Amino acid sequence: MSLINDDLQNLLITYCEPENELLQQIDRETNLKVLMPRMISGHYQGRVLSMLSKMISPRRILEIGTFTGYATLCLAEGLSKDGILYTLDINVELEDMVRNHFSQSPYNNQINYILGDATETVNNLDEIFDLVFIDADKKNNGTYYDLIFDRVRPGGIIIVDNVLWSGKVLQDKQDKDTKNITTFNDKIATDQHVEKLILPVRDGLFVIMKK
Repeated sequence: MSLINDDLQNLLITYCEPENELLQQIDRETNLKVLMPRMISGHYQGRVLSMLSKMISPRRILEIGTFTGYATLCLAEGLSKDGILYTLDINVELEDMVRNHFSQSPYNNQINYILGDATETVNNLDEIFDLVFIDADKKNNGTYYDLIFDRVRPGGIIIVDNVLWSGKVLQDKQDKDTKNITTFNDKIATDQHVEKLILPVRDGLFVIMKK
């Protein structure tokens, strides 16, 4: 999924902050026990998410797509002291693992882990968010974006993962999944209510700031 070679990736990791022990544990456990472990954000992307969160110091974070909780804990590093992070996921099979990961974190009491269809559970949240991270089923990127947009404060940040789709967005002939990604990217490119840029981090992070 990374768009750069392994040598350069290793160099980037050398020059960023290290993972703490819990994040290392989550990475190992995910790779050993979970199908499609490549979905985990991993060390470098995790540090990018942490840095962006710390720059904002959000009181309210929304994450759509928890997976095994790695990115959740990276985002939580920037929470204000009275902050809350809501993370939504549909995979009940990972619940015990995820809750165990959160229980070992100093941010456990600030994390609200909600299981169910995010297109429904997000409507139960009466919050205005400073930071949103969308990393779930890619075909619904546009749906999630529309659902949360009015719940993001002006100046708030929306981050969407996997928007370069292993470089497949460059292809003239695109499969259904790639077309969905491209359609979403085009939607953001023409949205006059936001400022936006894509960071070529791992599989592409769309960073979108609401005007």
